[in-house]
Amino acid sequence: MPTAILPDGTRKSYDHDVPLKQLAADVGPGLAKAALAAVVDDQVVGLDYILTGDQTASVRFVTKKDPEALGVLRHSCAHVMARAVMRLKPGTRLAFGPTVEGGFYYDFDTDEPLTEDDFPAIEAEMKRIIEADEPFERIEESREKALEICRSLEQPYKVEHIEEGLADHDTVSFYRQGEFVDLCRGPHLPSPKAIGAFKLLSIAGAYWKGDQSRQQLQRLYGTAFFNKKDLDAYLERLEEARRRDHRVLGKKLGLFTISPLVGSGLVLWLPKGSIVRGELEKFIRGELEERGYLPVYTPHIGRIELYQTSGHYPYYKESMFTPIVLEEDEQYLLKPMNCPHHIMIYKSRPRSYRELPLRLAEFGTVYRYEQSGELSGMTRVRGFTQDDAHIFCTDEQVEQEFRSCLEMTQFVLDTLGLTHYRVRLGFHDPSSDKYVGDKEAWREAEASLVRVCEQLGLEAEAEEGEAAFYGPKVDFVVTDCIGREWQLGTVQLDYNLPSEERFALEYIGSDNRPHRPVMIHRAPLGSLERFTGVLIEHFAGAFPLWLAPEQARVLVVSQKFEEYGREVQRRFKEAGLRVGGDYRSEKIGAKIRDAQLEYVPYMLIVGGREAEQGTVAVRDRIEGDQGPMPVADAIERLLEETRARTVRQTFTSSVGLGDRNAQNVY
Repeated sequence: MPTAILPDGTRKSYDHDVPLKQLAADVGPGLAKAALAAVVDDQVVGLDYILTGDQTASVRFVTKKDPEALGVLRHSCAHVMARAVMRLKPGTRLAFGPTVEGGFYYDFDTDEPLTEDDFPAIEAEMKRIIEADEPFERIEESREKALEICRSLEQPYKVEHIEEGLADHDTVSFYRQGEFVDLCRGPHLPSPKAIGAFKLLSIAGAYWKGDQSRQQLQRLYGTAFFNKKDLDAYLERLEEARRRDHRVLGKKLGLFTISPLVGSGLVLWLPKGSIVRGELEKFIRGELEERGYLPVYTPHIGRIELYQTSGHYPYYKESMFTPIVLEEDEQYLLKPMNCPHHIMIYKSRPRSYRELPLRLAEFGTVYRYEQSGELSGMTRVRGFTQDDAHIFCTDEQVEQEFRSCLEMTQFVLDTLGLTHYRVRLGFHDPSSDKYVGDKEAWREAEASLVRVCEQLGLEAEAEEGEAAFYGPKVDFVVTDCIGREWQLGTVQLDYNLPSEERFALEYIGSDNRPHRPVMIHRAPLGSLERFTGVLIEHFAGAFPLWLAPEQARVLVVSQKFEEYGREVQRRFKEAGLRVGGDYRSEKIGAKIRDAQLEYVPYMLIVGGREAEQGTVAVRDRIEGDQGPMPVADAIERLLEETRARTVRQTFTSSVGLGDRNAQNVY
């Protein structure tokens, strides 16, 4: 007798197997009309799901208002897109078509490559399929029958996936819509007409199962929503994101470059970008000094045994560069992480409890072998520098130290105007063998993280399976000013690397006996490359004054005032400000426009009156003309804003965090 437990606690039992579609109708005609899918015991399923036998399950129906609905809609739209491509390009071989953040994609192997010129025809065919409103029909077959079906459909990728990826499945599922049959686990919408609006976005290359040695495919991206209004808002946000693309702005503003001759994923910081990085480092170093951290430096390579001892090599071997083999088979790795090196600094001599907590900090450069298809400007690279630190402390000091790390991360993000963030707790998955160490230590560590977050008033979401292999962590997931999320600062608690099985760290306690320290890993910015890339996009290249490569620019009304202009520039520079000068024969309007386009925060305009009175006419990039003021007053104004690290940004859009057409100052 299957039984459904509804969200209000109501139980509905049947003397026969019951599809969820019937259950929804039994609850009420309104729900039967509105329901698009359901959540059964935390799993999203279609309305074709059947409660069977003696099954007792919690059931919550999903409507347009629920967060799970959009994923079901987009998966169904991917299915419609694949059907449209098959109609237009007979003989197309299908790979996978999952949902992703912001939409969906499908990988195709076609005789003639798809191009963006095909998009209008594909979209028109998708519209016809949706208007026909043929339902998605689930079919379950044995593996043998499924293989027979896929072979008859001439879908070799599906055949391989059944033979290898689904080798332990006795039965597999298909979805049929009209003439189109696709190997798919679902779920799908009860009616394709629920797809209110869709758009094909782009096309890219992909490899079968992500393996560069396998067949190259074409990945067609799209998105879908329940209505056109939401689609239009999303497309506007995409357009704003393209305008803010750090790869484009980085080139335009002369911040960084990546040379194929140097290597993919290896960032070359240009002078202007180096100023931004240097100011970030100076800011962090000042905070570290005030908070009792000690600076250290470590080499860029290390013996492979170091990372075998830490456990990083066996766990993350595929993400590391190939070992460098020297004479007598001695092997070295490009440093993939800093923590084992800091551990060896701790072990360089005996430690006493009086030294703890010991806080070691380094701007350490590490190297990871990212797949070429995953590289992206500064945000996904192969060599990057972390604002890394490791704290060695006693059990009694753990919570206070962890709290201090979270407070520092909050302070850093707040100072940079990144005030919209959520906190994610990464816990271990008890059923996985990925995690090392004692189960009780894991429980204790995770409980400590929860207590600290509660003390700080941080609403934290716990996610199983997101911990590092050696300990749980807290990630700060920042939302930028156009609503995109970026995982930035992180703090991790570690009982395992100091353990007897790893590095056997010790300190002598007040009882004159050896004890095991606890280790905390923390990096408020994370990667300087990634963080700078995020800042470029968040500020759209217009950095706040304290970070701006060029904080002000002297503009002369005509060249006859160049001498006075250079005197003004000299005085600002002597005050410690980064000031350039435009002494060209161009008209003043053109000079102002150029400075605006290069996002110079302040323009210092000088002409005959200013030269005579010893003043400058100040123009704020955000607020416009500020009028004339004595040079000393103008210097003090900029110094005060720099010292305060004020973050001001004007952003007008309907896709940001504020109201439509509102001016938001961060």
